[in-house]
Amino acid sequence: MRLLVVEDDSRLLTQLDVMLQQQGYSVDLADDGEKALFLANEYPYDAAIVDVGLPKIDGFELVRQCRKKDISMPILMLTARDRWQEKVEGLDAGADDYLTKPFQNEELLARLKALIRRASGQANPLLSHGPIALNTLSEDVTVNDVSVSLTAYEYKVVEYFLLNPEKVISKTELTEHIYDQDFDLDSNVIEVFIGRLRKKLDPNGDVKPIETLRGRGYRLAKWA
Repeated sequence: MRLLVVEDDSRLLTQLDVMLQQQGYSVDLADDGEKALFLANEYPYDAAIVDVGLPKIDGFELVRQCRKKDISMPILMLTARDRWQEKVEGLDAGADDYLTKPFQNEELLARLKALIRRASGQANPLLSHGPIALNTLSEDVTVNDVSVSLTAYEYKVVEYFLLNPEKVISKTELTEHIYDQDFDLDSNVIEVFIGRLRKKLDPNGDVKPIETLRGRGYRLAKWA
């Protein structure tokens, strides 16, 4: 999952960056609203974390401009002030949720996961498709009720597929949403990664969980 984090407190921005990357997220950073608006227009994000008190363009106006441009990513707003009027203004501007500083990382992560699930039409923390099941709370993945050990990147790819079960996902889209660095898309990096993931999900070749659509990308297999 690719996130946009917008915060003018450099210490907090760094802390969020480290914490979210440790959780397997791909993170882009902005320390003012103007830069954040540029990034939001240029790249597809699965969610954004936006501070209210930003230089150049404040958090409220940033959210309003994103929504005017039909940028539909879920947005979690942060504020140091616990005033209900400010929360209402943020929600009216188009934010999806609100968190008051200081906060616990566990609460921020829980709210973030819930926003991403709901944006994909999944309210339940247990995602499933055919024999594959993923619990977004415990981050456990099973195939036919058998636990599968995955790396952080592999987990995020499975999660992304399960949040988009009917969608054909291109190599470019996988790269943009999963990885921090840009890979040469003519290379076989993604093919090798998907091949390794298939072996972990389907070591005996019985399930065939991920289809390849030549020239288009990948999609979860369809099960009756």
